[in-house]
Amino acid sequence: MDPQQVFTYGQQGLYLLLMVSAPVLLTVLAVGLLVSIFQAATQIHEATLSFVPKIIAAVAVLAIAGPWMLSTLVEYLQRMLQAIPTVVG
Repeated sequence: MDPQQVFTYGQQGLYLLLMVSAPVLLTVLAVGLLVSIFQAATQIHEATLSFVPKIIAAVAVLAIAGPWMLSTLVEYLQRMLQAIPTVVG
């Protein structure tokens, strides 16, 4: 295995990690921003007010995008497992 293959597999893995985690992270970021603006406007600073909407949004995104995330990760894992004989031998 040459260094170029190692970098290519690593780059593909990092790109996949970014693509799979982006929907949840961006949704939680947007909900957190909206809740923070709401808290600043109303001067209500309750800890659970910022936590509960983020959890609900994350669960909703996982319910919607979960099958796509899982199939993407399974396809990547299958490609990596099938590439083992070519890399080792």
